[in-house]
Amino acid sequence: MIFGRGRFLATIGAFETAVRAQDTDAAERAFERLTRGFGKARDADRQAAGPRLAALLEQVPPGPRAVVAVLIGACVERGADPSACAPAVFAGAQDAFEQAAVFCERWAEPGRGDLPDHEGLEDADFERIGFEPAMAWQSLPQFEMACVAMLNSPRVRREAPGRAELTTAVARVAELSGEQFKCLAYALAVLDDEPLVVLDRATGAGFALRASGIGDNFQLHTLLADALIGRGLVKGQAPSAEAVACCRDQAGMVPTTGSFNLVGADGEWIWNEDNPADIPVVNGVRLVVLDPPAYERTWPAGRFFPGMTGDVVYEHALKPDESAALLAQVAAPIR
Repeated sequence: MIFGRGRFLATIGAFETAVRAQDTDAAERAFERLTRGFGKARDADRQAAGPRLAALLEQVPPGPRAVVAVLIGACVERGADPSACAPAVFAGAQDAFEQAAVFCERWAEPGRGDLPDHEGLEDADFERIGFEPAMAWQSLPQFEMACVAMLNSPRVRREAPGRAELTTAVARVAELSGEQFKCLAYALAVLDDEPLVVLDRATGAGFALRASGIGDNFQLHTLLADALIGRGLVKGQAPSAEAVACCRDQAGMVPTTGSFNLVGADGEWIWNEDNPADIPVVNGVRLVVLDPPAYERTWPAGRFFPGMTGDVVYEHALKPDESAALLAQVAAPIR
């Protein structure tokens, strides 16, 4: 085996030494060994390697930097400390998105038409636009993958610095390019321990819940139905236990049928394709109104982010006067 006991960490050490010495030839040799044999390394060695590679990431040249970020993400998925790895990965991703914004602006100047695919650049593009902006544009899918691996961790989502700045950088490139980077944008928008008030329009009843780790509103819809219909608090078709488990922490997806029509306080439908961060806020709390389904809708129930645990926790019923006051602020549903 290329990476028997101790060999993988030795290769990490060789890569660290070469990068810090700016020894290009030695760094390329160590990088090749690192990427070729990464899959054969022991998980314990990957766990040790993640923070070491993260500490080195800023010094890695733009060419291989995104690949090293992906390796850090793979280390985290095999048990490396995400809190120790995330700041460097976020900083690298922020720089890449900021440089990619420069790429988008320069690409538009000569009126060359649509932006190329991330793998569709030619040597002339690097020369005309600049190496770092062009390399950054190429690297965005890898940095997106690496950042999502970090954001699977609730502690990273709560504590790691750089999340707000990265969100801004991603939004800027999305604006310039028309590409939404949906996985990363949704992962950055994930809420944890988020208060949620749900009103049943038919009965006027209201309920307080908390949502964590929810990637999209398909997942939220299923977990809300379990929390409310499953307790007999709201009428409707409850999802199966298998569908609920897949939306919390179990692998895979199973078919389910929508239980409600979700509506915001502004009267607009809350689309399942969106995410909880899009839900309008009333009196400092995201508010959802439950209406009967406008039509039968089925989908595969599961987690938008397979590595992220999600849940909706029921807390208590609102007092009738509280529910009535909130319903009075809700617009009629827009059809």
